[in-house]
Amino acid sequence: MNVELYTVDYCPYCHKALRFLDEHNVDYTNHDITADEDEKRKELGKKYNIKGDVTVPQIFINGERIGGYTDMIKLYELGKLKF
Repeated sequence: MNVELYTVDYCPYCHKALRFLDEHNVDYTNHDITADEDEKRKELGKKYNIKGDVTVPQIFINGERIGGYTDMIKLYELGKLKF
């Protein structure tokens, strides 16, 4: 399973997502976009055709955008995401 996240260092939901993945021993790649946040958010929006504001974290599993932390937890609780 390939898991990638785009996060910023001051975001509580980003920290929750990383902690959840760590607790479930999931290997992931974290792209911290804090240093160039505005530009990186624009790039993510264009690259993944995200309408409106690009929030963080943005979580991708096997190349598919699943959304943010609450979206990931919902999928996990519904049994649609297994680690």
